[in-house]
Amino acid sequence: MIWDDLQAGLKELEGEGLKRRRRVLDSPCGPVCTVDRREVVSFCSNDYLGLANDPRLIAAAQAAAAQWGVGSGASHLVSGHLRPHETLETALAEFVGFPRALSFSTGYMANLAIVPALVGRGDAVFADKVNHASLIDAVQLSRADSHRYLHGDVASLSAMLKASTARRKLILTDTVFSMDGDLAPLPALLELAERHDAWLVIDDAHGFGVLGENGRGSLSHCHLPAEKRVILMGTLGKAAGVAGAFVAADSLVIEWLLQRARSYIFTTAASPVMAATLLTALDCIVNADAARDNLMQRIAQLRSGLEDTRWRMLRSETAIQPIIVGDNAECVRIAEALLERGLWVPAIRPPTVPKGTARLRVSLSATHTESHVAALVDALKALA
Repeated sequence: MIWDDLQAGLKELEGEGLKRRRRVLDSPCGPVCTVDRREVVSFCSNDYLGLANDPRLIAAAQAAAAQWGVGSGASHLVSGHLRPHETLETALAEFVGFPRALSFSTGYMANLAIVPALVGRGDAVFADKVNHASLIDAVQLSRADSHRYLHGDVASLSAMLKASTARRKLILTDTVFSMDGDLAPLPALLELAERHDAWLVIDDAHGFGVLGENGRGSLSHCHLPAEKRVILMGTLGKAAGVAGAFVAADSLVIEWLLQRARSYIFTTAASPVMAATLLTALDCIVNADAARDNLMQRIAQLRSGLEDTRWRMLRSETAIQPIIVGDNAECVRIAEALLERGLWVPAIRPPTVPKGTARLRVSLSATHTESHVAALVDALKALA
């Protein structure tokens, strides 16, 4: 009986065009890769600056493995906090302008750490409706009252905050939304956080390394200071090209997370190789203005190329460029047709996005060339 339920569930997913498939890459991450034994131009990766296969990072990883080995051996609070971890946290805090930072193995774990450590029963979390799944799960783990405001709607959030009688309040949002590519109204959110004495927790997974001065992220992009009530999460497997994540905040907040965040305390620390390599990645990010300029040019090229076509693009000035298709099966069909033309663009369907908004999620990188994007534009025009 229990096996029949699984089989029926999988068959239902397939019938609704929602069954996912893993593809196997036989080459490193890059704008051109070998997938399912054929060479394609990839528009799938979040490697926004092209650092995932950068020779400088490879050399740093090799040197770090020779000096520090490949494993940390324990959690950070037992014996797994090696010098590269400490040095990386100091460098990250300085880079984003906060007094202190805490490193995590993944962005998902970082988000699960923050919210349950700061709020609980009787408190209230106010979250954007299209936040990442890790933020949604963090709210559920916290057991705080959950309020979801309309996407990017400051008036909706303001009314909820005004009506709340919770002792502690927390506003929770992505900065760059991973499936829409748009930017949260951070200045207005910070103003509301100050007015209602609330925490403002921001997930800058897709802004860190790309936006702001020298890639310092969305706060820098919006010319906002590192306020004491702001808690910033950034991932290190996207623009930074490696793996892991960090939380940056006031020193008191970081110390509290270190003492109370379960997904930090009860897990083995990430490899010191990753931490040491990320120090090199951080230097690369600081000096990547030319790469960021090229990325912006590719974004403009794609958007202008698809103007006056049937393809409806969401408003986005970031590397994430969604093309709305609507129907699940149609979205998969178009993605397969693009793959036949040597262009790999993922078809994103519910529950990742709302029902009826299946989309092609074009993810651009600084290592994409003008000809790469021109090929995608030509193929989409042909398929239109």
